[in-house]
Amino acid sequence: MKITGTFIDEISHDIPHQNWGKKEWDVDFGHMKAIGIDTVIMIRSGYRKFITYPSSYLIKAHDCYEPPIDLVELFLKLSDKYGMKFYFGLYDSGKQWDSGSMNKEIESNRYVIDEVWAKYGHYKSFSGWYLSMEISRRTAGAILAISSLGKQCKEVSGNLPTLISPWIDGKKSVPASENTLTKKDFISVKDHEKEWDEIFDGIRGAVDAVAFQDGHIDYDQLPEFFMVNKKLADKYGYQSWTNAESFDRDMPIKFLPIKFEKLKLKLNAAAKAGYDKAITFEFSHFMSPQSAYLQAVHLFNRYKEYVAKK
Repeated sequence: MKITGTFIDEISHDIPHQNWGKKEWDVDFGHMKAIGIDTVIMIRSGYRKFITYPSSYLIKAHDCYEPPIDLVELFLKLSDKYGMKFYFGLYDSGKQWDSGSMNKEIESNRYVIDEVWAKYGHYKSFSGWYLSMEISRRTAGAILAISSLGKQCKEVSGNLPTLISPWIDGKKSVPASENTLTKKDFISVKDHEKEWDEIFDGIRGAVDAVAFQDGHIDYDQLPEFFMVNKKLADKYGYQSWTNAESFDRDMPIKFLPIKFEKLKLKLNAAAKAGYDKAITFEFSHFMSPQSAYLQAVHLFNRYKEYVAKK
């Protein structure tokens, strides 16, 4: 299964910034295009006080810093140039991580959605929305937040598609800030199916595609979880994407480019489950020939060899 989409992680809190400018981003879009990537997803338009575009609302209401460059405009222009689809990721206030509730995200993003569509909706490559509220289980207010914001995105943009990328509460779903790599209490396949059956039912009409993150479970668990995810997506009419993480969760250093063998296992499992599309988190740090991580160019080369054999 080929990777045809990638997140762009420009606003992050646990991965080092690469300090790229227009020239470096242009080169990177060229590398993406060369391996068949046709979709770029800005993972979030802001996190707490750092934002990707000069949002009048966020600067005033959340005391956000005015960015030195309008990255949303840059990414849209590059997407136009390289013939890619661009998905806009919503704002993350950080309050959900502090309180465990999604309710605050509704208030801030309802203004962001209108502001962004008015400012950037004319770009040809503006093709969809990414609802950046990452969830795993019954997070307080998650169904309401995803449902209301997803429907608003679709209403203002003429029904452009929406995407979510939840994680599976597996043995490797530990916070990046912790020293441990695994935990003892994690979800069973049965409970995962039961809980996501409820969530999928609650967000109908607001979401078009679901791309579960694939790095929180063991490699031998991939087939069973992937089949359940596909079955549920088919039941409720969602597209089945996979978020093939290109960083390694098994290493004590967080986070480094993944061993190619592991990425191949995950892509093959997604193919066998009949998934519609594979995206990755994320090309620029972990697969790009110009990444700050030296291992990334080798992963890029191994992936090109893998694709060439298909």
